[in-house]
Amino acid sequence: MDNLKQILIIDDDSKNIFALNAVLKAKKFDCVSALSANEGFEMVSENKNIGVVLMDMMMPEMDGYEAIKKMKIDSKMKDIPVISITAQAMSGDREKCLAAGADGYISKPVDVNELIKLINQAMK
Repeated sequence: MDNLKQILIIDDDSKNIFALNAVLKAKKFDCVSALSANEGFEMVSENKNIGVVLMDMMMPEMDGYEAIKKMKIDSKMKDIPVISITAQAMSGDREKCLAAGADGYISKPVDVNELIKLINQAMK
C-alpha cells in the first residue's frame, strides 16, 4: 500500500468529505479535499502528490462526468486514477461512469472495504 500519495476527495457536500476523510485517515491514508471540480483541478496543479481522486458525480457547476473527461484530456491530470463515487446505483450508472473515464466506481452508501480495495488497485 503506497500511503505516500494523497487521496483527493472532490465532493460538493462537506459532510460526505468529512465521512470519507475520517474513514480513510483511520486506514492511514492521507487525504485532501475540494468542494468543486475546479477547486480540485487547482489542487492537482499545485500538488504533485495526488495519487488518486475520489470524484462525486452529482455536483453543481461541473458534474463528475464532465470533470473526469476534462482530467483525462489534460496532460497534468490524465494519469491520475479517478474513482467515481455516486448515489446513482441504477443499472447502467457504473458503465456511464467508466465510459466518462473513471478508473473505478462505487455507489453510496460506500462499502469501505470495497473503496480501500479500489484505492489500492488505483495506486499501484
